[in-house]
Amino acid sequence: MNVWNATSRIRWISFFTISLLIIALLSSTMPSPSPARASSSAACAGSDQASNAIVAFDPTDTNWNDSGSQQWSWAPSAANGFSSPTPGWGNPTDMRIRNNCVFGGTYMAITASDGLAAIIPYPAGNSRQWSLNVGGNPQAAELLPNGNIAIAATSGGWVRIYTSSQGASSTNYVQYDLPGAKGVLWDPLHNVLWAVGQHHLVALLENGSASAPNLEESFKIALPTAVGRDVQPVYGDTDRLWVSTDSAVYQYVKSTKTFDTSYTGSASISRAGVRSVGSNEDGQVVETVPKAGCQNAWCTDTADFFEPAATRTRTGASFYKVRYLIPEYQ
Repeated sequence: MNVWNATSRIRWISFFTISLLIIALLSSTMPSPSPARASSSAACAGSDQASNAIVAFDPTDTNWNDSGSQQWSWAPSAANGFSSPTPGWGNPTDMRIRNNCVFGGTYMAITASDGLAAIIPYPAGNSRQWSLNVGGNPQAAELLPNGNIAIAATSGGWVRIYTSSQGASSTNYVQYDLPGAKGVLWDPLHNVLWAVGQHHLVALLENGSASAPNLEESFKIALPTAVGRDVQPVYGDTDRLWVSTDSAVYQYVKSTKTFDTSYTGSASISRAGVRSVGSNEDGQVVETVPKAGCQNAWCTDTADFFEPAATRTRTGASFYKVRYLIPEYQ
């Protein structure tokens, strides 16, 4: 009886071990789960230069003037960790959110034309993760995975990475000269920082460390038309980027290094003067184009949507850009 039990145990142990090996082998050959996709119900945020604030709305709300239509707003103040008044805060230009494991949670990168760049927790907005009056008319910012911030400044003619990972007031940076720099976007698939300027789209390698970043040009291509304005992901297609200029809106195809205007809806989406362009997972596109009578010649009170088409107007607003608040890079 004891011999039978011992033999049975050996057989069961062998069977269990073989089963584990088979499961491990099958697991190693199974495809990895797909990365998180951008939610089609993402809120839209606008850089409102009339109220000098970042404001957010539900894009499905047909009236952005209704009571309660504004879901969120932020401006620097003593209550949220900034000095009052805040040097460099005025005429906000850009805002985007990113999940960041260094800081732990979701954060918003913000720029203002008067010179301020900042990182704040989103949606709390109740503290200052990093900020600096960088000057140079900042037009866009991107929070990098390592906690540093990339900034494009148009009159400064540069793209910089500041070491925001090293402290709330860190001033160290590395610079790449790009005339008319207006847009930046991190690409985790190719590990490059895309930037758009007056005449070129460039891919920059960041091959330093968080405390000592380094920027090197990896690739550079002339824009089809002059004055680059924005560069954003085409969610759902990691091979494409939205790129706008003063004359048109393109999709840049990374694999073929070409600019495409034959994408769906190009007849309405590709138009002149687009300051910001972006889409969500379901393919709906949001753009801003300057509107006569607005506070500034480069702003509008209306966000234009395509695929499907719609408009959202905030009376008295002066939006420079309107973006979907999507924490994924692509």
